[in-house]
Amino acid sequence: MKFIGRKNELKKLAKVIGKNEMNFSLIYGRRRVGKSELVKQAIRNSNIKSIYYECKQVAQGSNVRGLSDVLSETLSLPMLGYKDIESLLKYIFELSKEEKMILVLDEYPYLRESVKGMDSILQSLIDSYRDSSKLTLIILGSYVEVMKSLLEHANPLYGRVDLTIDLKPMDYYESSLFYPEYSCEDKVRIYAVFGGIPYYNRLIDDTVSVKENLIELIASTGARLENEVSMYLNAEISKIVNANEVFETLARGFSRYSDILSQSHVSSGPTMVDVLDKLIRMEVVEKTAPINDSNNKKKTGYHISDNLSLFYYRYIFRYSSQLKIMDLDVFYNKYIEQDFEEYYVPHQFETICRQYLIRMNKAGLMDPVIEKIGKYYYDNPTTRTNGEFDVVTEDEKGYVFYEVKFRKNPISDAIVNEEIAQVKATGLECYRYVFISRSGFKGKPGENVSFISLDELYQEI
Repeated sequence: MKFIGRKNELKKLAKVIGKNEMNFSLIYGRRRVGKSELVKQAIRNSNIKSIYYECKQVAQGSNVRGLSDVLSETLSLPMLGYKDIESLLKYIFELSKEEKMILVLDEYPYLRESVKGMDSILQSLIDSYRDSSKLTLIILGSYVEVMKSLLEHANPLYGRVDLTIDLKPMDYYESSLFYPEYSCEDKVRIYAVFGGIPYYNRLIDDTVSVKENLIELIASTGARLENEVSMYLNAEISKIVNANEVFETLARGFSRYSDILSQSHVSSGPTMVDVLDKLIRMEVVEKTAPINDSNNKKKTGYHISDNLSLFYYRYIFRYSSQLKIMDLDVFYNKYIEQDFEEYYVPHQFETICRQYLIRMNKAGLMDPVIEKIGKYYYDNPTTRTNGEFDVVTEDEKGYVFYEVKFRKNPISDAIVNEEIAQVKATGLECYRYVFISRSGFKGKPGENVSFISLDELYQEI
């Protein structure tokens, strides 16, 4: 399958790889986000001699033997007899004095775990060969906390990294390139479940229905991704019970800290704080605050940011007993279909629309340029109620309100007027109102009212 997306990251890697001098890159990001494939593609584009080694959770000797075998095979060398990683790496640095080379150490935290002082070993080699070597050294890792620690002032590698890439999931548009045969509506539905993780998106078959893909990949016993979420969490979290409690509570729609604590069975506040902090560092949960009151802790919300985890905990984990004993179509129709179409996907569509606005903003197509985007918290003095508008932007002129609808019926003038009246009743002063609709519009845009169709979201910029 051809490589999809990541143009900016490939451009950055091409720039450092193309330099005929020693340089050091560090790439990290959650599992399955595509770090290895990104680097492999950059290597393919370069045509430079490269040694690619995936570190193992084994003793130093086994990793030395593994890297030696890759080196011998790649460079057509006889069997190497090195016993420690420092000597072997020094040999590679020496080779690169005469010829431009790339060395990739994938899953570096495993090597670091088995070799005492591994960071110091790299630091010493980088410093010693900085002016004489032509090696491009790239280290990758899925343990985000460990990889970030390499950039801290106290770490020996501090100040040695020439390029850092924190690889994030793809946005909705790049993800849609994996399933081009789907309609725009179905692209929204698929992204709502599988998000921007390339590994998941490569599994999607766009010649069959969304429902068939969901059953085949996650909503069936023995499905390809049935245990994906639980395995990922178990690999990084010791007390999975607390994480399950938090995820299940978030998946049911509770977002305020006090609600999460009361609705889950997590034993105490400090424990809850630890669990949420860990999940945020793993980049599967995000903490958000309204753009008009960002420092108010009471208005801060927590949300599952990983789409597959959200789907899993809302439907699969919650109804796992039923899944094991029911016909798959019956299970889907009873526990997923209606909620998925009427609540889950429309909610995720808001995220897609925010990503669309960010894409347009980065491309220089928003005038004025957006400075803030997010939720807007309001108090309605007339009805004595409060709440949030889900998509609001702020720029030098003020606020722009976005109403996002993933419904079967088009947006009419009556709906437009009603929404604007509701916004004004809260005291939010907007200079423009934008409506984004799955099913188009019956009315016409006005002086301060704009319409965006679903098709526009999937047009190449």
